[in-house]
Amino acid sequence: MKPGHIDISAYDYRLPEERIAKFPLPERDSSKLLLWNGGSISQTVFSDLSRILPAGSLLVFNNTKVIRARLLMRKPTGAAIEIFCLEPHRPADYERSLAATGRCSWKCIIGNSKRWKTGRLGMPFEVAGTGYTLEAEKDAEENGTVTFHWDAPVTFGELLEILGRIPIPPYLGRDSQEIDNTRYQTVYSRLDGSVAAPTAGLHFSKSLIDGLQVKGVSLAEVTLHVGAGTFLPVKSDDATEHEMHTEHFTVTTDTIEKLLTAGGKTIAVGTTTVRTLESLSVLGYRVRSTGDPDTATPVGQWEAYSIPEKLDGKELLKPLLDYLKDREMLAVQASTKIMITPGYRFRVTEGLITNFHQPHSTLLLLVSAFTANRWREIYDYALSNGFRFLSYGDSSLLLR
Repeated sequence: MKPGHIDISAYDYRLPEERIAKFPLPERDSSKLLLWNGGSISQTVFSDLSRILPAGSLLVFNNTKVIRARLLMRKPTGAAIEIFCLEPHRPADYERSLAATGRCSWKCIIGNSKRWKTGRLGMPFEVAGTGYTLEAEKDAEENGTVTFHWDAPVTFGELLEILGRIPIPPYLGRDSQEIDNTRYQTVYSRLDGSVAAPTAGLHFSKSLIDGLQVKGVSLAEVTLHVGAGTFLPVKSDDATEHEMHTEHFTVTTDTIEKLLTAGGKTIAVGTTTVRTLESLSVLGYRVRSTGDPDTATPVGQWEAYSIPEKLDGKELLKPLLDYLKDREMLAVQASTKIMITPGYRFRVTEGLITNFHQPHSTLLLLVSAFTANRWREIYDYALSNGFRFLSYGDSSLLLR
């Protein structure tokens, strides 16, 4: 059930260039934290989170890890060609593609593509003192697909670590630097696959996470590999005409059990975690309706809007958990195109930790949906009180 017309011009605000954080602060948890609790707004610092969250809360993190997805190669003429690896094509899943040796194909964005019509590009490197070359070749039949060849005794994931660059957001207006290799990753990142960081998690330090656990806050993890589509603004006048990108996610049965038994609020760390949790409710509804989550079919952009209003998160997650346990499955793997806009009925997410997002973005629409269209007063407060914006900026805790 597609929502009615959404005028994207209503989701605009003036973001001065100087308010965009170009670099992270020296300490992860020293950023400002805006608190929005059902309408009241205040501020503190992120390191106070363990004091603010009540015992029994469940924090859900996205444990994806950003890969060094940007490769800068050169033609024999010297022309620079940038290859930005977006998602694996052959093998088609992240784990097998990053573990591939000798050859693999990825869907890519190619910078300066007009200068690279045909032929292979080469990029020299060394392993244990021996010289090798990574070669890249355009696929003539699959537009935007690049096949990589190499004969070094390393995996493609290891090659990216050797040759690749961290793909920081284009709005930072600078090349990646050494600091980005660590600070554009969360301290709990584990599973390679993202080409953009789940930036709400960048504020967490290991000591803060330890303090939350001492306080009695429970922790859970999901994995959603963030695609380059996260940078795309809504270009249609009607936001419902925007086509969402597909992202792959994995959630363990252990995490689903924690979601079902949480004694306090379930708080998503980041919009990618929200999209994962709410996509789970769709899979649960599929099981209720047909007996099968049909994980081969991505969660549709508007599919969640067709779930009956009366069904809550537990009524949707329990059938999914039972389905997985009956088949002795340890996790569910699926993909999603879900788009969360004002009027959306949240089934699982009761709190949200998130940064401040760009105008005209699907992320701002999600924040508006979560705050019952009160995003503007939150952003006005942030702009009036010196908050830093976007990926390396400050954070907010939104509670319904």
